[in-house]
Amino acid sequence: MVNSRVASTTAAVTAALVGAVVTATPPAAAAATLTVAADGTAQYRTVQAAINAAPANSSARTLITIKAGTYREVVRVPANKPAITLQGLGSTPAQTVLVFNNSATSHGTFNSASMFVDGRDFGATNLTISNDYVEKPGSEGNQAVALHLNADRAVFRNVRLLGDQDTFLVNEKTRAYMADSYVEGTVDFIFGGGTMVFERTTVHEKRTTGGPITAASTPATRKYGLLFYRCTVTATTNNTTQLGRPWRPAGQVLFRESTLTAAIRTAQPWIDMSTNSWKNARFSEYNNTGPGATKNSNRPQLPESQAADHTPQKYLAGNDGWNPR
Repeated sequence: MVNSRVASTTAAVTAALVGAVVTATPPAAAAATLTVAADGTAQYRTVQAAINAAPANSSARTLITIKAGTYREVVRVPANKPAITLQGLGSTPAQTVLVFNNSATSHGTFNSASMFVDGRDFGATNLTISNDYVEKPGSEGNQAVALHLNADRAVFRNVRLLGDQDTFLVNEKTRAYMADSYVEGTVDFIFGGGTMVFERTTVHEKRTTGGPITAASTPATRKYGLLFYRCTVTATTNNTTQLGRPWRPAGQVLFRESTLTAAIRTAQPWIDMSTNSWKNARFSEYNNTGPGATKNSNRPQLPESQAADHTPQKYLAGNDGWNPR
């Protein structure tokens, strides 16, 4: 899997990353803007009403601005509504909240989300997506998804994703990028078989007893799964949080150049899931720092020779050279 034409030095890796930023193209300007305000001062009172009004099967971007407030509704962006951007108008993402409280108890995990995104080229900025179902320790059906993402080329900037178990489902159709954001949960709260890059994002385990952050189900035929690049991992208590476990045997996860706080269970940050052994999964770390970034035989490190092949742009490029950075 290593490309012999790629230099293996740290200098080459840095150059590749810088080049990716320099050549990134800005997002296309919105062709239409729809407005939402729960108090009736905009075109629509709900986010879903604005999505329903967006043109179907359009290549032009639709910007939906959302006045600060709390919007308790299940939001669905269907596959025939591509190129939609949701933008919160509050001064912080905490001021515009899209929230619901379904759970796996009555809906099943995949259908419990507060937001479903199937439309390609989706964007979200300056808002919060939350599932505020209260986890019930010791009972079945604790899973409650905040965001079910099943769309190619989705971008999230300055967004908060809040939940407990299974906060964020990155489904197999997904290729996505998240930057300068915040994701919190308890168990397997970033999971699925899609390809996604998290950059400069804080990932927080909020349960006092800890738990695994990721549960990747990357298909064995897919090279890239989840990349955490220059992120920060925190938790409520120290030495309780695992980096992940394999939902399917070939799950792929890399924590790269990230700050791992004392939250991480340093002796064993990867664990098994059912009959899937973490040792057979594609789990690794590269140049992480912080008290949780120790090295031992239970912590596979990405070889220097493969570093240039595991940059954010390599994960995101696909067959079309997509570069949201």
